Amino acid sequence: MPLAEVYPLVTARALARPFTYRVADDVAQGDVVAIQLGARNVRGVVIDLDVAAPGGVDISDAGAVVDRVPAPLVELALWVADYYGSTPARALALVAPHARVRRGPPREPSGGAFVGEPEPDELTAEQRDAVTRIVAALDGTGGHVLLHGPTGSGKTEVYLQAAAATLERGRAVIVLVPEIALTPQTVGRFRARFGDRVAVLHSGLTEAERRDERARVASGAAPVVVGARSAVFAPVARLGLVVVDEEHDASFKQESDPRYDARTVAAKRAAIEGAVAVYGSATPRAESWSRLERLGLPSRIGAPMPTVKLVDLRREAGYPLSAPLLAELSSVAERGGRAILLLNRRGMSGAIHCRSCGTTRRCRSCDIALTLHADSRLHCHHCGYSTELPASCPECGSVELARIGAGTQRLDAELARRVPGLERIRLDADTAARPGALQQALERFGAARSAALIGTQMVAKGHHFPGVEVAAVVDADAGLAFPDFRSEERTFQLVTQLAGRSGRDAPGRVIIQTFQPDATPFTFAVRHDVAGYLAHELARREELSYPPFSHLVALVVSGPDPGDVSRALKELRSTLDTPSARLLGPAPLIRLRGRHRAQLLAKTDSPRAFASRAAAVLASAAPAMRRDGLSAVVDVDPQSP
Repeated sequence: MPLAEVYPLVTARALARPFTYRVADDVAQGDVVAIQLGARNVRGVVIDLDVAAPGGVDISDAGAVVDRVPAPLVELALWVADYYGSTPARALALVAPHARVRRGPPREPSGGAFVGEPEPDELTAEQRDAVTRIVAALDGTGGHVLLHGPTGSGKTEVYLQAAAATLERGRAVIVLVPEIALTPQTVGRFRARFGDRVAVLHSGLTEAERRDERARVASGAAPVVVGARSAVFAPVARLGLVVVDEEHDASFKQESDPRYDARTVAAKRAAIEGAVAVYGSATPRAESWSRLERLGLPSRIGAPMPTVKLVDLRREAGYPLSAPLLAELSSVAERGGRAILLLNRRGMSGAIHCRSCGTTRRCRSCDIALTLHADSRLHCHHCGYSTELPASCPECGSVELARIGAGTQRLDAELARRVPGLERIRLDADTAARPGALQQALERFGAARSAALIGTQMVAKGHHFPGVEVAAVVDADAGLAFPDFRSEERTFQLVTQLAGRSGRDAPGRVIIQTFQPDATPFTFAVRHDVAGYLAHELARREELSYPPFSHLVALVVSGPDPGDVSRALKELRSTLDTPSARLLGPAPLIRLRGRHRAQLLAKTDSPRAFASRAAAVLASAAPAMRRDGLSAVVDVDPQSP
C-alpha cells in the first residue's frame, strides 16, 4: 500500500501539518479519507502520494474514501491557507464539505428566483466590444478584466453573453454576488437563459440543499453556479469564466478564519484553471480601477441618469424626512409610483444618551451603543443582548434621555404619519430574518401601485424595479464617521449605487440628505463622476501608502483580559518585525461579546510572506495562548476596522 500525505480537517493550529498514512492503491490526490488522529476519527484530504516514510513512526492505515476534491481546488485551498495566514485544514474544509448519506430525493433550493428579462434584439456597440474581448481571453490563456458602467448600462447582458460562449466551449461558469439577498434576481436572469443547468450555492441553503446542488455541479449537470462568496469554491470541472458582480462590495470578505476575499480567490482560481475573471461594478474599487484592464459601458440603455439634489440638513427642520423629500414622496403617493429610501441603521434610534451626565447606553459585552427598537427595548446588533428602555438614566437618575439619530423603524413610523397614502415595505436584517421574507418584500414592492421600499444598504444593491422615480439617502453622513480609510469610498459607492435604482425606465430623482454637503463623496456623486472620484481617491491613497500602493495585514488577538491581549501582541510584534513590513500598533479595538481585542497592523508589499510567517509564529505560540484564553487571527487585506 502506498504512503500518502494527509491533512486532517481539524481547526487547531497546533495540528496544522500533514500526517502520513497508508492508503489503498486507487487513492488519488484530492480524495477525502477517514483517518484516526489520536483518539478521534476525523476526515483528511490526500495532498500527495508515494511519500517517504518518516523515521521512528508507526504508520496507520487510512480508512475508506468518503468524498473527492478536484485537484485544482486542492491547489487553491493550499494557496488560501498560505496567502491568508490560516491553516491548510481550515482552507481545505472550504472545498471538502462534510458529505452525509442521502435521505430522500434531491431538493430544489428554497427561496426561488425572479423572472429574468428576455434577451435583447441587439447589443450596444460597447457591449459587443466587451463580449468580444472576454471571449478572446477565453479562447486564449484567460485573464482578468473590469467591466464598469452606470447602473442600467447592460453589464448583466455582457455576463450572460460571455457565459453562453463559455458553455458553448464545454466549460463552466461561476457567478458571484455579494449577498444572498441578490441571489434570486441573478438566478432568475441566468435560469431564463440556461434553464436547469444553473445551480445555486450560498450559506442560506440547508445542508441537504447544499449537498444536492454540489452533487449536480460536480456531476456536470449544472455547469453554471450562482451564489455568494463561498460559491467561488464550487466543484465545477473545466472552469472557463468567473463573474464577480458588484465587485466593490465588502461582503465578499469572509470575517472568520480563513479570512479570504472571494474577489482575490476568484482571481487565483481563474489563474490556476486558465479561466477569465470578470469584475463588474458601477462604482469599482480603487484597487480594481488601478490594476485591471477596463471594459467600459459609458451610458445607460434607454434612459438618462437621474438628477441628484443635495439637501443640507443644517437648514432643514425636519429629520428624518426633510421638506424636499416629503414633497417628492407625496407626489409619488398621489400619482402612483415607487420610491426607495436608504437609511443604513436599523431600529428606532441610533443611541440613547443622557443629557445630564452624558452617558450613552452601551452593551454590557461589547463597546457598542445600544439601539432602540420598536419593541421599546435596547438591542446590541453584534451579540444579540437586549434590555428594557429605562425610564431614567441608570448612572445619575435623570429622566432627560435623548434619542440620537433615526433608524429604519422610526423612518417607517414617520412615513406612515406624514405620507399615509404610500405603502411602506421595510427591508433590513430584522425583517429579512425569516426564510422567504426578503423575496416576498421585493415582490410586494415590484407589484405595488405606490410604495416606498425602506431599508439599510441592501436596498441599494443590484435590484432592478420598474417605475422607481425617487431614490433618497436619508442620512448620507452615517458612513463618513467610521475610522476607516475606505469610509469616503464606501459612502460614494453607496450613494451612487442607490442613485442607480432610480429612473431606469422613466425620469428619476435622487435626494441626498446630509449635514456635510461639501464632503468629497457627494460633490462627485452629484455629477455621477465615478472616474473623477477614483482619480481623486487614488491620489490620496498613494500619498498615504494605502492599497493599492501597499497591502495591509492585521493580526488581531482577543481574550478575557486586556493586559494579556496587549502583552501577546507586543511579543508578536518583536518576533515579526522585519524591514519588508511597516508595523503599526498594537492598538485596541472595540470589545465584542465580552472579549477584549487589539490589533497589530502591517503595511507591506509582500502580504503572502508576512501572513505565512505570522501563521507559523501563531502555531508555535498556540499552546501558551490557549492557556491564557487568547485567540488570534491573521487578516490579509482587511475590509473593516
